[in-house]
Amino acid sequence: MTGCLAACCVFSAQAAIPIQSWTHSSGARVFLVPSPSIPMLDVQLDFDGGSRRDPAVQAGLASASAGLLSGGVKAQAGLPALDENQLSEAWVDLGARLDSQVSSDRFSVSLRSLTDPELLPQAVALAARQLAAPAWPQVVWQRDRERLAAALREAETQPATLAGRVFSQAVYGDHPYGLETTAASLAAISVADARRFYEQHVAVCRARVSLVGAIDRAQADRIVDQLMGAIEHHGCASLPSVPEVRPLAQAFTARPAFDAAQAQVLLGQPGIRRADPDYLPLLVGNYILGGGGFVSRLTTEVREKRGLSYSVYSTFSPGLHAGAFSVALQTRPDQAEQAVAVAQDVVRRFVADGPTAAELQAAKDFLVNGFALRIDSNRKLLANVANIAWYGLPLDYLDTWPQAVERLTVADIRSAFARVLQPDRWVTVVVGAQPR
Repeated sequence: MTGCLAACCVFSAQAAIPIQSWTHSSGARVFLVPSPSIPMLDVQLDFDGGSRRDPAVQAGLASASAGLLSGGVKAQAGLPALDENQLSEAWVDLGARLDSQVSSDRFSVSLRSLTDPELLPQAVALAARQLAAPAWPQVVWQRDRERLAAALREAETQPATLAGRVFSQAVYGDHPYGLETTAASLAAISVADARRFYEQHVAVCRARVSLVGAIDRAQADRIVDQLMGAIEHHGCASLPSVPEVRPLAQAFTARPAFDAAQAQVLLGQPGIRRADPDYLPLLVGNYILGGGGFVSRLTTEVREKRGLSYSVYSTFSPGLHAGAFSVALQTRPDQAEQAVAVAQDVVRRFVADGPTAAELQAAKDFLVNGFALRIDSNRKLLANVANIAWYGLPLDYLDTWPQAVERLTVADIRSAFARVLQPDRWVTVVVGAQPR
């Protein structure tokens, strides 16, 4: 039923998306898109508590804190305590859900509920209870830590894990974006640490609250009242600044020994911050270079013409700091060096010359014509609104995005790629290749 309803909530790429924004009395910034098509509400709370805030010796702390939010709630205001199972059942009974997750930059909590007047107030109240008084059960953390450690041990048997770790360390150096969760860092995390992290970083003054659904501004303000009221007691201690990712000074190549049927290849460098003024030309240009699947240059040259890899792609990963630009592929161990050489040559030529006019027009047609699919449900629209809130983008960003893409020229893309990418200083990681 939910999937059917979501599919009905379609926003035309040409229709204005009415994002309302204001500062709540608590200090939180609120972003609302009323969407009366279906009786549903999606809410996302974002805080500056991503993994970039992890202490180096406790990598994984932010994720541990987010995971423990579902471990139960304490007794509060005459309401009984709920253990992990009872809390889960309470959400099932409401036909709603509350999730928490962590990215490099954000600690996010999301609520989804029907807007039925009998159900929504209960869902918001339960969400507020969960935010206000998590139980922080030791037994749940012990179980989760063992499960995570087992998953890490399993991942260690995969060449892709080793390739990713070596690549991340070389690209980011000592920047927090390069931190890797290990069994040792998990062992260094206590429940008290997770609780302190939560109370320090999940703060009203830094909250961004995004709402999409069948509510109006007055209803949104009341919902934010409850959710922010639940965490006001956390206070708002200042957080230390996080340094920027340093550019690479020289090329770095690593070929760790690993017995594998397929060689894992990663090439790249620090890329851009989301605030980079060339974000859009780089996004569109990367579709042509390696983000467009079978129509990209990398696929044409590496897969179609030479049969060196089934899949090859490139991507930018912008955040509050410069996330990595990477080219990734798998190939036969005896073909790894050739595949690396071809991929590097494709990128160098693209950086030097940019796309052709025909390639750019095809990319524009695909991206603009497919834009409506980026916002065709409440959940997708919420993700876009939350990005606008988090990165401080203009409120009309979604309305003007297709026109901004249409205005891009070959010169715009060539200039952006020439400024950002330096293939001669790249990190090259090849795991599982046969020695030359």
